[in-house]
Amino acid sequence: MGDDSEWMKLPIDQKCEHKVWKARLNGYEEALKLFKRIEDEKSPEWGKYLGLLKKFVTDSNAVAQLKGLEAALAYIENAHVAGKTSGEVVSGVVSKVFNQPKARAKELGSDICLMYMEIERAEVVQDELIKGLDNKNPKIVVTCIETLRKALSEFGSKIITLKPVVKVLPKQFESREKAVRDEAKLLAVEIYKWIRDALRPPLQGINSVQLKELEEEWVKLPTAAPKQSRFLRSQQALKAKFEQQQAAGGDEADGDKDDEPAPQVDPYELLEAVEILSKLPKDFYDKIEAKKWQERKEALEAVETLAKNPKLENGDFGDLVRALRKVIGKDANVMLVTLAAKCVAGLAAGLRKKFGTYAGHVVPTILEKFKEKKPQVVQALQEAIDAIFLTTTLQNISEDVLGVMDNKNPSIKQQASLFLARSFRHCTQATLPKSMLKAFCPAFLKQVNDSAPEVRDAAYEALGTAMKVVGEKAVNPFLADLDKLKLDKIKESADKVELPGKKGGGVGAEKKAPAAKAAPPAVAPARSSGPPKKAPAAKLGGPPKKGKPASAPSAKGKKCPETKEFVETELSIEVCEERSAAVLPASCMQLLDSANWKERLASMEEFQKAVEQMDKSEMPCQALVRMLAKKPGWKETNFQVMQMKLHIVGLIAQKGSFSKTSAFVVLDGLVDKIGDVKCGGKAKEGLTATAEACSLPWTAEQVVSMVFAQKNPKNQAETLNWLANAMKEFGFAGINVKGFINNVKTALGATNPAVRTAAITLLGVMYLYMGAPLRMFFEDEKPALLKQIDDEFEKMQGQSPPTAFRGARKGGAEEDGEEADEQEEDGGGAPDVMDLLPRTDISDKITQDIVDKVGDKNWKIRKEGLDEVAAVISEAKFIQPSIGELPMALKGRLNDSNKILVQQTLTILQQIAVAMGPALKQHVKNLGMPIITVLGDGKTNVRAAAMTTLQAWVEQTGMKDWLEGEDLSEELKRENPFLRQEVLGWLAEKLPAMRTVPSDLMLCVPYLYSCLEDRNGDVRKKAQDALPIFMMHLGYEKMLKATGKLKPSSKEPVSALLEKARAVMPAKLAPPPGKAGAAKSVSGGAPAAKSASSKPKPKPVIDDYDDDDDDDDEPEPETKTKKVVKPGAAKKGVLGKKAPVTKATAKDEEDRSGVIFILVPNGKEQRIKEEKGLKVLKWNFNTPRDEYVDQLKTQMSTCFARWLQDELFHASDFQRQVKAIGVMGERMEDELEGTVSCLDLILKWFTLRFFETNSTVLMKVLEYLKLLFPTLSRENYHLNEYEASSFIPYLILKVGESKDVVRKDVRAILTMLCKVYPASKVFPFLMDGTKSKNSKQRAECLEELGCLIENYGMNVCQPTPAKSMKEIAVHIGDRDNSVRNAALNTVLAVYNVCGDQVYKLIGNLSEKEMSMLEERVKRSAKKTPAAAPPPARQAAERERPQREHPSNPNATFMRKPAQQPQEDVPNKLNQARAQNAVREHSHPSIPKEFQLDLDMIENDHTRVSELPDLVQHKLDELLEPIMMPEPKIRSVSPHFDDLHNSTASTINFVISQVASGDINTSIQALAQIDEVLRQEDKAEAMSGHIDQFLIATFMQLRLIYNTHMADDRLDKKDIFKLYSCIIGNMLSLFSMESLAREASMGVLKDLMHGLITLMLDARVEDIEDGQQLIRSVNLLVVRVLEKSDQTNILSALLVLLQDSLTTSSGSPMFSELVMKCLWRMIRFLPETINSINLDRILLDVHNFMKVFPKEKLKQLKSDVPHRTLKTLLHTLCKLTGAKILDHMSMIENKNDSELEAHLRRVVKHSGNFSGMKSDRGTEKGQDDRMSKAKVSDILSEIFKKIGSKENTKEGLTELYEYKQKYSDADLEPFLRNTSQFFQSYVERGLRVIESEREGKGRIQPSSTVIPQHGLDSGSVPLNGEEMKPAVYYERLKILRQRQGLENNSRQAQLLQQEEGDSGPMRPITSLLSKPSVASSTDMLQSKLSQLKESRESHFQQEQSHSHSPTRCSSPSANLDDLKKRLERIKSNRQ
Repeated sequence: MGDDSEWMKLPIDQKCEHKVWKARLNGYEEALKLFKRIEDEKSPEWGKYLGLLKKFVTDSNAVAQLKGLEAALAYIENAHVAGKTSGEVVSGVVSKVFNQPKARAKELGSDICLMYMEIERAEVVQDELIKGLDNKNPKIVVTCIETLRKALSEFGSKIITLKPVVKVLPKQFESREKAVRDEAKLLAVEIYKWIRDALRPPLQGINSVQLKELEEEWVKLPTAAPKQSRFLRSQQALKAKFEQQQAAGGDEADGDKDDEPAPQVDPYELLEAVEILSKLPKDFYDKIEAKKWQERKEALEAVETLAKNPKLENGDFGDLVRALRKVIGKDANVMLVTLAAKCVAGLAAGLRKKFGTYAGHVVPTILEKFKEKKPQVVQALQEAIDAIFLTTTLQNISEDVLGVMDNKNPSIKQQASLFLARSFRHCTQATLPKSMLKAFCPAFLKQVNDSAPEVRDAAYEALGTAMKVVGEKAVNPFLADLDKLKLDKIKESADKVELPGKKGGGVGAEKKAPAAKAAPPAVAPARSSGPPKKAPAAKLGGPPKKGKPASAPSAKGKKCPETKEFVETELSIEVCEERSAAVLPASCMQLLDSANWKERLASMEEFQKAVEQMDKSEMPCQALVRMLAKKPGWKETNFQVMQMKLHIVGLIAQKGSFSKTSAFVVLDGLVDKIGDVKCGGKAKEGLTATAEACSLPWTAEQVVSMVFAQKNPKNQAETLNWLANAMKEFGFAGINVKGFINNVKTALGATNPAVRTAAITLLGVMYLYMGAPLRMFFEDEKPALLKQIDDEFEKMQGQSPPTAFRGARKGGAEEDGEEADEQEEDGGGAPDVMDLLPRTDISDKITQDIVDKVGDKNWKIRKEGLDEVAAVISEAKFIQPSIGELPMALKGRLNDSNKILVQQTLTILQQIAVAMGPALKQHVKNLGMPIITVLGDGKTNVRAAAMTTLQAWVEQTGMKDWLEGEDLSEELKRENPFLRQEVLGWLAEKLPAMRTVPSDLMLCVPYLYSCLEDRNGDVRKKAQDALPIFMMHLGYEKMLKATGKLKPSSKEPVSALLEKARAVMPAKLAPPPGKAGAAKSVSGGAPAAKSASSKPKPKPVIDDYDDDDDDDDEPEPETKTKKVVKPGAAKKGVLGKKAPVTKATAKDEEDRSGVIFILVPNGKEQRIKEEKGLKVLKWNFNTPRDEYVDQLKTQMSTCFARWLQDELFHASDFQRQVKAIGVMGERMEDELEGTVSCLDLILKWFTLRFFETNSTVLMKVLEYLKLLFPTLSRENYHLNEYEASSFIPYLILKVGESKDVVRKDVRAILTMLCKVYPASKVFPFLMDGTKSKNSKQRAECLEELGCLIENYGMNVCQPTPAKSMKEIAVHIGDRDNSVRNAALNTVLAVYNVCGDQVYKLIGNLSEKEMSMLEERVKRSAKKTPAAAPPPARQAAERERPQREHPSNPNATFMRKPAQQPQEDVPNKLNQARAQNAVREHSHPSIPKEFQLDLDMIENDHTRVSELPDLVQHKLDELLEPIMMPEPKIRSVSPHFDDLHNSTASTINFVISQVASGDINTSIQALAQIDEVLRQEDKAEAMSGHIDQFLIATFMQLRLIYNTHMADDRLDKKDIFKLYSCIIGNMLSLFSMESLAREASMGVLKDLMHGLITLMLDARVEDIEDGQQLIRSVNLLVVRVLEKSDQTNILSALLVLLQDSLTTSSGSPMFSELVMKCLWRMIRFLPETINSINLDRILLDVHNFMKVFPKEKLKQLKSDVPHRTLKTLLHTLCKLTGAKILDHMSMIENKNDSELEAHLRRVVKHSGNFSGMKSDRGTEKGQDDRMSKAKVSDILSEIFKKIGSKENTKEGLTELYEYKQKYSDADLEPFLRNTSQFFQSYVERGLRVIESEREGKGRIQPSSTVIPQHGLDSGSVPLNGEEMKPAVYYERLKILRQRQGLENNSRQAQLLQQEEGDSGPMRPITSLLSKPSVASSTDMLQSKLSQLKESRESHFQQEQSHSHSPTRCSSPSANLDDLKKRLERIKSNRQ
């Protein structure tokens, strides 16, 4: 008893393990009660028993075991974690419970197994039960079988996988124990219920008595399909439905629906594959070649025996198939032929789809052998070819079958047709497309007229079967020429045909009955390996193929779309005269052949009148035209009569029923007269009318053949010209290119140039329709001729074929559309064109000798063989698909040990792809799949070659064939990381473009899942990228279900990735009509909605505006644990994570709810002091030692919550650290002060994490930092030196991380860091980073240095620019390519800031390095003057307080205009500082009382209204010494005064609210503006505010896109309302042309960017009425294009296109829409050309071509940009002629410009070059006469004068006149060596002269430009006095901005123009060209600071600003004005 009392006190879990059985029994009882009591399935209590559960069921004491089983059952039923124990527990049940004598124990054991199945562990349980069948104890075996039967009965065949059960079932029938056999019988009966006859084949081998017993049992079973009665936990919906049915009395019909797929079990799948290749007799190949037929027979019999196995294991059957084919083809003994055919049939049936590889080799041989007459041979061949058909597709063997359809032997023709008839029965509408019928029907029609009756009957049967399968509607068009009798026979055959799905003969009859009832027309053919007469039972009932319903019945209902062609028999001349006399006047008939031409003319006039009045029904066309052809007919000598005749022919053809018979009468005459000068026009009209009546394809063929039968070159040329025009009018449909291509070739070789030109023009038109394949016909032409053809094609590139308006097809359009769909589905690019190419049969040239060479042991001989193969293919150019033994030979070379030969083989395969065209499809399985295998090669270059080859093949074959069958999944099965990542990448690229995919793609899914967990990171990434694409086609449900087969440890992460992929899953490709709609979306206005709804949803557009948030919007595939941050996730916390759930007690929770950072007064300062005083270790190490960690722990202990510190330093569980960072992120906003006080410690802790390898923690750290720095920036906190030095160097270490995602995040953090720590101080850290051994780190640091210089100028370079640049330049010679590139890019960034001075800064470089640098500078993409900053940095620039600026104010002066990046234009404050710096630099003696402390003003954001004290001065005195040219101000607009009154300030205030972050504020502001815009009398008030308003608008668009749309808390209706207001306002604005034209180029560029981004935003479609919104945006875009200043919008689009093509992250759809806008602009150029500033447009095109030269442009994925640019230039040339060359004044060195060369070429081609030469003759003459030496002398003389004091003015005048005369003169050599002072002096002098001579009025409003402002105007002044007014104005503007007084963009613009035009601040280079255009992004710094602050000072502004005087032209008046304003500002301050 004492013992009892001891264990009674133990906890339950310890009792269950006790050695005393009573203790255990008690423990089990208590556990049972506990398990029933716990309600929460995820309670931690369950975890205690996880390890004990197996002991519950395997207890050695029978009594305890029974109770243990009950407890285990309760546990499994209720515990969430129970699934983890399934394997061990079921194993224990099988071994220790099923052998128990007690029935109760067995019952409980069985229940446990079933319960595990219910909780989704069916596979594990099933595996353990099947293992139990091998146990020696029969009791265990019996119970296992019984449990399996129960499971199948309750869960059904969907849950229980029957294949492994059926595999072991026959063995149980052989057991000695009767109980086992009886139980096996019951299981067999149960299985039969679910899969019916599919069970028969696997059980064929059991005892016949047992089989008979089974048959008897099976017959008794009910025919109704069984239903699942027990459901998995995931099937609760089904369970509820089932219970509902049971309650309602069990509705059978519904049950059938649920389980419909269950019966479709293929017996083949249940069989075990047998490997037979190794079992072949060793001497098989010798015997099969033996001379004695008996030996050959023995060999074949051995194969036949092996081939009888119903399922064969895959292997290399190539040699065996070749041997059998040889016997079939060449053996004289028919008995052996029969035997070989049976062997082939057996192999095909056993291998199924895997035999498809060999089908192409055997089919031609079998077809040829059908010449045999003996029935047994024919039957064996039929069985073989039928079995082969089921392994391949009709398309793959179509070429072979068509090849024998016109064989001389009638038996071959008959059997080929019968084979097709049998094959068609297995087809559906989808697998027997029109393209196939189009190929086969002509052959059948020939056979229908064959002399042999058996051939005719076979053809009838084939056509009848086709008609039955696809319906009459589809076949009838091909039977138009058949008489009724033959048509009836075909229909009779169709009625006799029984498709396999209709009446299920043999296998599966019962199970197909319900399906047939539900959908009678559905075709579900059973697989048959032989002809219908004799089908072996074992090989029937394959997987039913799904098909579309046959459309025969519907065809009757619809009106047949074809209108039958009017056919007419030829009439005799007498009949014609009689019929003509009935409708023509008698006088007309008599005078037709009069000798007097006047009488004939009169007769013709009467004839014409009569024809015009005739009705169509009574017009005898043939009779009338025969009268016209009557003597003199077409030999008429009088041109007037002839013209009348030809006109009448046209009338008759138009008005009457004009047949081809009538056409034949007139065509000769029309063709004869087409070249006639006087009658040619009428002849062409007659031909066009004939073509309308008889179709262009027929007419064209007749006319071309007639004219080339003549020798008249004029007629030939004019005919070709007519045909070219007719193709444009009629379209290209139906044109038989092959019919007249030879005549075109003849024309190309004609001696007459007119004929050649006409032929080339015709080819150009054909190119519009046929594209690149057309050129293939002319590969053999002479190079000169080929160049002409290419030039013509190039002209046509980018043009789309005109819409056909003649010969509108009366029907058949629908069908052609369907056919096009089918072709597209198959993936063939342009199969019709490719089919026209004459192809060579090279099978004879691929001799056995070549094949042997290719397979030789010596690699040199193998190479020789491959060279010969390549030569054969090159010589043939275009080849037929029959290439003999070549595929097998090449396949062997793809795994050659010599990699050079592998690459050569791949090159040959590329050759074959191009040469064979779409027919390549039939080689995909045998030759294409091995290419995929090569993708796993270890060498990069071999993989690259394999991928190129693969792409070349797919281009010809489409994707469908690659995805069918198991081949692709077999490739993915190989655990080769290279192969997997290449294949997955390829699939991710190709699958999105497919509308449907074969179901076999599902076979790849298990391997895709294994790739998700591959140890190789690249494989995982590719798999994650491919996941959404697979899901797009297969659906989320299917893919989720497939995870059921994964291991438990894999299932959860894969399911999580599936969820992630589901969120970014792209929409499936829309049907083709939608594409047409989408193409017109920009130009179509209102109809765009339709296109928007039908176009595919694009992937979310990557955020162009906010670099900081990039990573949050884009899911990161590399890290499974990273959470996607959404702005709306505030409830969950800042980092998107829930608060960490712990098992802590309530007290712990309370502790954790307190503050996490404890504020210690002066804590941080104390730590800094200690470190400086070396009292603690300085935070500086290569790897952190323990003492550093301990020190940090000590420091953190005083100011971190204890629990947080414990979590952060947790030793073993990194998840604790992740949670701790999550908490810090959540509390950041709430405890910002605490975060700042502990910032140094937080950053130090992060540096420790940088040295660890755990990527999850690292990603979380980076995520936190991305939130931290923007938060600090908003709070205006700046890192101190101590914090920065202990953190930044370690952060920079991670920039060299191997993972892209980490590098990307670190770069983003570095960008943010510059907002809280000066960039100039970050620079040295990055310089240290460039010294790292890690090449990635060096490269990234260099890139970041370049970004800093680009954004902040040269003054970030510390300690000095020269020293820094020398260090950077060292890396140009780095051995790593990426480092070299980064160094070059950085130097290039410096070059863009300070021009050629960079060469001095970098010091001496080696010749090689210098050439690399010069090359990079030359092809720099920075040469576009109006280029916007890279999108990735726009946000950073917008937000960054500009603390640092280029130290050299002349930086921009030294740079060429083509290289001025947009980023260098700073805000007004920087501009003022730059000018200030200039003054200080040059004239330090000038008093500086007016110099402001600009840094103080800029940084003091809090005291906006405070201004520095100004010293009082008499300003008048300052003006006395100034002698300044009087500025000529442009006439002030009538609205100028309005800008200063309260209306203007109100508008400014309202506009500032448009950009508000509050939606309602913005909507109210927009409503007010809309009210103004809608009233014409008030709308003018907006004049001058347009740019300002548009900037605010697209700022709001960006805000919506980046913030509002991602914020889940905001109501989408509000966002929709805001969008509507914006678009409404824009539409109102752009409906007023006067206002719309005020929009500047930069603003338009950003507006178009915003609108197009909005159109592509997939999220908008999710909003209610989103489609309507997109439609409105589309309308707005059209309105902007039409109403804006045409120069500005065209320029904006060109720059936008360049940006979108430059940015790799940009969406291709974005570029496409920009190009559509450009096309629309091009279309309207004829109307708008006069209002366009061509000089500016050509400058933009020039800059575009600099960034994208012709070669680079052609390398882009799409050729549309190239075509767009060419079309624009071609149109401009066409509209302006040679004058276009005079509009290149703004281009520097235009002779070097690719643009000028292109324009000259286009002008020359258009025939205007001669005129241009004469116009410019004088100028050219002068140029020629003026030698270079002379030019040099003249300029030297001029510059000497400028340099002397006396002649300065004269020299400047001469230089100005010289520049005017020679606009392209290069002054660079003369200025290069002068001082900057001299350069700015020259520039200013030129400007003064220009101002005096031309005045400001020359700036036209149509080409309004925003002059550049900022550092460009920073040249050194001549004297201090001249500088003063400009400087003071600039300062005044800055002060006014701060006070909100400078809100007027027009005023600002005017000031800038005055400075730019009359001041001394404009660079020479910009004077020599024209000012470059600024993007609106650069105006944001100046303008939007006004907008924001105008809200605060609105009321103050109204008082102070209402009486501001306008500026006057006199300087003294300006200074008076200045005094008053300064007084007022000062008074405001007080």
